Amino acid sequence: MGSDRGPVSGPELLIELDRAGTLPLHEQIERSLREQIRAGRLSAGARVPSTRMLAAELGVSRGVVTEAYGQLSAEGYLTARQGAPVRVAGGVHGVERPPAVSLVESFAYDFRPGVPDLAAFPTEAWVRAVRAGLRESQLDALGYGDPRGTPSLREALADYLRRVRGCDADPEHVLVSAGFMQALSLLCRALRLRGVESVAVEDPGWHVHRLIVEEAGLEVVPIPVDDAGIDVAELARSDAPAVVVTPANQFPTSAVLSPQRRAALVEWAGDERLVVEDDYDSEYRYDRVAVGALQGLAPERIVHIGSASKRLAPGLRLGWMLLPSWLTWELTASKTIEDGGCEVVGQLALASFLARGELDRHVRRMRLRYAARRRALLRALGRWLPEVAHTAPGEAGLFLLARLPPGADEAGLARAAAARGVGVDGLSLHRFRAVGEPGLVLGYGGLAEPSIERGVQLLAAALGEVGAGT
Repeated sequence: MGSDRGPVSGPELLIELDRAGTLPLHEQIERSLREQIRAGRLSAGARVPSTRMLAAELGVSRGVVTEAYGQLSAEGYLTARQGAPVRVAGGVHGVERPPAVSLVESFAYDFRPGVPDLAAFPTEAWVRAVRAGLRESQLDALGYGDPRGTPSLREALADYLRRVRGCDADPEHVLVSAGFMQALSLLCRALRLRGVESVAVEDPGWHVHRLIVEEAGLEVVPIPVDDAGIDVAELARSDAPAVVVTPANQFPTSAVLSPQRRAALVEWAGDERLVVEDDYDSEYRYDRVAVGALQGLAPERIVHIGSASKRLAPGLRLGWMLLPSWLTWELTASKTIEDGGCEVVGQLALASFLARGELDRHVRRMRLRYAARRRALLRALGRWLPEVAHTAPGEAGLFLLARLPPGADEAGLARAAAARGVGVDGLSLHRFRAVGEPGLVLGYGGLAEPSIERGVQLLAAALGEVGAGT
């Protein structure tokens, strides 16, 4: 009767009380009964013991049980009427839900593109930036601020993008976003409200571009890419009034948009069309000085989008847009409705990080590291997979495109590699037309050189299993 655990007459209840715990006894009873009702062990309409009986069985005062029953009744789990037994409410349904499907898959050797070296994140410098950002900010910085972003970050970003990327950056037309994907999503939805029905994308190109455009209810118009970048003549023959491009380091071919096509693309935009520049990893160029941003050529016809994902870490969830003046108010309103603005502490930290030159120093360090990893991947491919051709026109970014022999089973190779703990992206994932040569987009930013060597060795074994094609 006074034990810490005891069965209760009536329905089979097992209520466990921890008398030495910090949680009050009535809350322990509430939790136990609530969980049993949710799990379906107590069905709708089932009678539960009276407060007097349950109190006697558990060795607690009747007031403890009365308080627990009162709370559960207020929440809708129990029904209690004077002179009638307490029962489980009829509207409560115990449902056994299947486990959620995770969208994140992990591999021992992860060559999927897009992940920088997270182990090299400048933790100490970032902690100093957080402290400095908070210490130097205005008193109202943590309140409801400008949904475009904190003034200090917009000013620091404008200065950085003018200096490093050659942008025509005005802090008044900078909008801070929760990464690139939110920025493009906000933009596509704003274009749809303006009557735009389609957006062109590069083919092959990052598959997320297509998904975001489709999610906004717009038609995707694929435009072919070659060694000089997007085919502007083909773009001009389409009816698309807007296009998303990666001119500094085309994903996944690594082509740089040629000077002739840069000029043609700006001319195509004219006074009516819009170019969206995805400037995702342009600072990481190893064979020459990074190509400047398109946005500086026509700031009223080009939206420049960048983020901290490749430059620092995706988990920071910080991105930015340089907007034409005619789009700033609309995107600011959309951002306000979406989330009221990005979290402020990270913004203050990034502003301080930029102002103190920490990002410049970090990028310089990482440029050397990523260049070495790129060489290690090329050596490993030459040693273990000589039949895989790499024909990228330049040296840049955190990935390279490996072209498989004709007839190779790209999907089968990806499955066989995954079974060996190796994660890869097939080229077909990023191709919008059904037919094309097989290939792999191999990211090397997050892998140390010994892991690159071992991963390619396992990839070669996987290719041997499925066949190298003809």
